[in-house]
Amino acid sequence: MTGDTDSKTARFELYRAAEAKDYGEHNVQRVDGITPAIAEGLSHYAMGPDDAHGQIVQLLYGAPGFSLTKVWFKSGFPLPLHSHSSDCLYYILAGSLKMGTEELGPGDGFFVGSDVPYTYTAGPEGVEVLEFRDTNELNIRFMARNKAFWEKAGKKISDRREVWKAEQPPSTKKAAF
Repeated sequence: MTGDTDSKTARFELYRAAEAKDYGEHNVQRVDGITPAIAEGLSHYAMGPDDAHGQIVQLLYGAPGFSLTKVWFKSGFPLPLHSHSSDCLYYILAGSLKMGTEELGPGDGFFVGSDVPYTYTAGPEGVEVLEFRDTNELNIRFMARNKAFWEKAGKKISDRREVWKAEQPPSTKKAAF
């Protein structure tokens, strides 16, 4: 359930994972600074049948000044360098990710301040994360502006699509934290 009530008057609300909708259905994220190279590069991320997408992003809860999103990035998914217009706190439920030289797994997490660029790659089983934000609306800005980056990411995505069709969330394979 997405909270539609004023956060100052709402004292208690339930939400159900089964009622979560794809993030794109909520119109809560705007993309800033799109160049032709970024637009072309992002097209690699959306191609293919739904079961071959490398990401599933669901808004679990949203209210003025707060949101909770669940994301499943499938194995090897290359999250492009980007930033958001709000502070974000991430908690890893299952699987793993690699951020620079750091590998994070269940129970780990990270904080990214507003407008701070970051990137990571989902681990061999993929990664499921919860994203806590201090807003229910935000902007996203992609930093990779050169065609070579997007071609490399596009190749990674293309090479993984068949694997992603049969892939299950890492939380279904073993106990999540």
